[in-house]
Amino acid sequence: MGVAVLMKRFDRKFGEAFLTELPRTPAVYLFRDEAGDVLYVGKAKDIRRRLAEYRNATRRKAHRKMRVLVREAAKIEVRPQPTETEALLVENELIRALRPPFNVDGAYDFLYPAIGTGLHEGRLVLCFTTEPERFDHLDLRWHGAFRPRWRARQAYDSFNLLFGHLGHAEPPSRLPALPEHRGDRLCALRRLPTPFLDLTRRFLDGEDDRLLAEVATELLESQGARLEAASVEEELRSLADFYRSDARRLREARISTGHEGTFVLGAERDGLFIRSRQSAAQTPRP
Repeated sequence: MGVAVLMKRFDRKFGEAFLTELPRTPAVYLFRDEAGDVLYVGKAKDIRRRLAEYRNATRRKAHRKMRVLVREAAKIEVRPQPTETEALLVENELIRALRPPFNVDGAYDFLYPAIGTGLHEGRLVLCFTTEPERFDHLDLRWHGAFRPRWRARQAYDSFNLLFGHLGHAEPPSRLPALPEHRGDRLCALRRLPTPFLDLTRRFLDGEDDRLLAEVATELLESQGARLEAASVEEELRSLADFYRSDARRLREARISTGHEGTFVLGAERDGLFIRSRQSAAQTPRP
């Protein structure tokens, strides 16, 4: 199918004057099917230019999603916004509320896990979940929400492995009741150094990474850790990367937006970073 044919399809479905009647301002746009259901939500700095890209889509692989949306949609709804930042925020809210089938980022709660820390019967407890409320009975303190999910899960696994060299991991039969929910993880460790809970919390909240130095020092006394030195070093590097890329960045975003508390709900995380970028852009450079 050539570009000319795609243009004709766009004009036939949405009107030949559709683009010329649009403003050259920020907006959110929604592709809807025949039943009125939303297929896709997007945002644009210049809505006329953005939707013209759909009309002029080529056979290139990069344009495949545009071609499919034009083919499947029956209507394009445009909602002008005062600024590009406002368009980003509205787009994020609509994606999370409507979960359009052609949107992935920001649409699914399982992409935004939290890590919980606490004490339970004298044991340090770590939890990984997207639904912290399921663990209210453990009175945990929550950190995050983090993204991407795989990196947060990798950090949780690194904690589990490294702490396992320094303490004694409880068998599953001796863990607190775990709600039946796919993807949740819970571990409890005995005989860890007393300061580790506070240091772990400061690490996950992006306040400082002193935990890594303390863990490395303690591991020097562990024969098992020395025998697995390469694996231990890899896990320590993984946590260092997580701190720089995730924990500290989230803390900086919280501070720049005046967010109260150290935990950000998954539903609020994208909006927080959007406002943080806006704040950084408006701050005069020295």
